[in-house]
Amino acid sequence: MSDAVSLNFEEYGEPGLPTLIILHGFFASSRNWRQVAKRLAVQHHVYVLDMRNHGASPHAAVMDYPAMAADICLFLEARQLTRANILGHSMGGKVAMWLALSAPEYIDKLVVADISPVSYRHSFDNLIQVLKALPLEQLSTRKQADDLLANAIPEASFRQFLLQNLVLKEGAYCWRIDLDIFAKTANNIIAFPDTSVLEAYAGKALFLSGETSSYVQEESVYQLFPQADIKVIAGAGHWLQVEQPELFCQAVDAFLHA
Repeated sequence: MSDAVSLNFEEYGEPGLPTLIILHGFFASSRNWRQVAKRLAVQHHVYVLDMRNHGASPHAAVMDYPAMAADICLFLEARQLTRANILGHSMGGKVAMWLALSAPEYIDKLVVADISPVSYRHSFDNLIQVLKALPLEQLSTRKQADDLLANAIPEASFRQFLLQNLVLKEGAYCWRIDLDIFAKTANNIIAFPDTSVLEAYAGKALFLSGETSSYVQEESVYQLFPQADIKVIAGAGHWLQVEQPELFCQAVDAFLHA
């Protein structure tokens, strides 16, 4: 725990309500979850964390799932929270799963959005190189950055998502994230740590899968989370909380209050 970092966060809802911690995905931050957090805060005291190297949280050379899970433990202990409901999407879902497998005593109920406890084959290398190649010193508007990325990243909504990491400081644009750290640790993000010496998670878990996404692999989920309930969110892909926020929140609320 000595290398755990103190994470930045946004907070919603009344402190007396059950605690819900939201963990975002790679390249995202707490701000991406504001609308969903406000909706879930009706029945929960919600903390949306900026993971290490993301948002306004500290940068650290190490970025893997044990390190990020240690950050969550530190966050809970600093607030004297013995247990919490944990909701994680994509990379955040892997952090949540690793926490559940390695330190289950911290978790009340677990919600994992569109990811499995496996290593994937895709790579972030090209994407990171494209972002590193952006000529920051030539930019005078965010629109210019968007135009320059359009050929390499054709999907406008994904460009906008990535460009939330581009910030104006003292009149010049710079990345809020450290792309060199991202490049060095991206393989840790697509991977999942070795679970061979860990016991399966005995608690209740909800896995939400986007209808058009193939990230949730049932066999791998049930192997480590035998009590899991896998639900498909209709009309959604990997960004299910953005594409179908109402269905997403309904499913989360129903599970947490079952």
